[in-house]
Amino acid sequence: MEARVKWLENLTFTGTSGTGHGVVMDGNKDNGFGPSPMEMLLLGLAGCSSIDVVHILKKGRENVLDVETDVKAERAETDPKVFTKIHLHFKVKGENLNETKLGRAVELSAEKYCSASIMLSKAAEVTHSWEIIE
Repeated sequence: MEARVKWLENLTFTGTSGTGHGVVMDGNKDNGFGPSPMEMLLLGLAGCSSIDVVHILKKGRENVLDVETDVKAERAETDPKVFTKIHLHFKVKGENLNETKLGRAVELSAEKYCSASIMLSKAAEVTHSWEIIE
């Protein structure tokens, strides 16, 4: 896996993945042109976990119509301002979804499949919750 980050101006950078996909990142909190690198970590975590949950539920023949994952994180007050707590909340919409299967999908993602979650849990307390939206 490879990536490249290139400075544009001020605290704005473009990132290009090894597969050629691009993103803008910005360290300027007030007038930024994109998410900060730390926000990108949270987006990656939510994306990784959400992909797992959808995949596991679909494999279990659940009729998933939509998934929205909210992430909230706390950071240390002094440098390095690492994440100390991260919480993911999955809102899954579908028809006749089985709550036990949803809980199991979230658990499998957190403990077995999502590399981002497993890696970040070595540095921060990572917790999960979910709800079914009918």
